[in-house]
Amino acid sequence: MRTKLFITMVSFFLSIILITGASAFAGSEKIKARMKERLPVLKVLKAEGVIGENNIGYLEFIGGNQAKKSVINAENSDREKVYSAIAKQQGTTVDLVGKRRATQIAKKVKPGQWIQDQRGKWYQKK
Repeated sequence: MRTKLFITMVSFFLSIILITGASAFAGSEKIKARMKERLPVLKVLKAEGVIGENNIGYLEFIGGNQAKKSVINAENSDREKVYSAIAKQQGTTVDLVGKRRATQIAKKVKPGQWIQDQRGKWYQKK
């Protein structure tokens, strides 16, 4: 079931990439490939409660365990690139795109996974 969430997330990002067009988003195929490669690691880290989805559309560590920090940094960097392309296409800000995406992700997070509410409080979805 958690794999479905990640597949949904990647599908969303890929849809946005297609909508924004290649000229607006150079390197989209490379980003797509990198995000797909990271899915298994992200799945494990979420299941172990090491990371969660924050309220601005990025992954964040929960507690002191920062296992696979480079993977999380790379994922967040690619998300920022996608959000930037969407913001440019829609004439809005990267921050707003990230917050909108965080809202979408929060609805799809599986029970037991960590998410951050709009006020910044972390909780495990029931």
